[in-house]
Amino acid sequence: MVLYTAKKWIYARAFDGEPKLDDFRLEEEVMPAIKDGEFLAKAEYLSVDPYMRIYILSYPVGSVMIGGQIAQVLESKHPDFPVGAYVFGQFGWRTYAICNPTGIETRKPYVLPDFGRLPRSLGIGTLGTVGNTAYFGFLEICHPKEGETVVVSGAAGAVGNIVGQIKGCRVVGIAGSDEKCQWLREIGFDEAINYKTADVERELKLRVVGQFLLFPRCIARLMVSSPGTCDSEVLVMFSLRKL
Repeated sequence: MVLYTAKKWIYARAFDGEPKLDDFRLEEEVMPAIKDGEFLAKAEYLSVDPYMRIYILSYPVGSVMIGGQIAQVLESKHPDFPVGAYVFGQFGWRTYAICNPTGIETRKPYVLPDFGRLPRSLGIGTLGTVGNTAYFGFLEICHPKEGETVVVSGAAGAVGNIVGQIKGCRVVGIAGSDEKCQWLREIGFDEAINYKTADVERELKLRVVGQFLLFPRCIARLMVSSPGTCDSEVLVMFSLRKL
């Protein structure tokens, strides 16, 4: 029997400002033998996502830091998770994890499909939760129409950059540096605005005419009637305090 010792990163102190190294503590744990219905997996990629900052607040200090991971099954007593398979699961920041999928009600682990020549890391990015958020959030909630203009705030982020490449609409991205704006143009955004150096309201008046969608706030189609004009709702939505 092989004994595995997991390294796990503990949420040691509530975050104050940006997370710091001493907000975490590294511990080790000898993994027990798996039971019927369980599998043991070794982490290959750990996720670091913005949502974790909020979700961790519902966990007590001393918990393993939350997060998804891509892992390879090393031992298994579950027919749906064979040895050698790569899986995605919410196992937290740890190098080894034991999981019983039957006891998980939401966000169950699943076996990754074959990505071919693409890297498995896409399973926690474009082909994982991030990509699903962009795809379904945009198509199923915003319901974009052919020929529409879409304005994406946080456009250089993990979700925003995918939204801008999905539907073939005219896309204006809003980001926080000239470098990010240049990258957005390189991946197909029609326009990009640096909100830290530009007057966003003025730029939108100049660049957008007619009805447009604002992502991620796809609650209504907003209107700019003509160049140089912009209704009051749009001005409120695009104040820097709202971006």
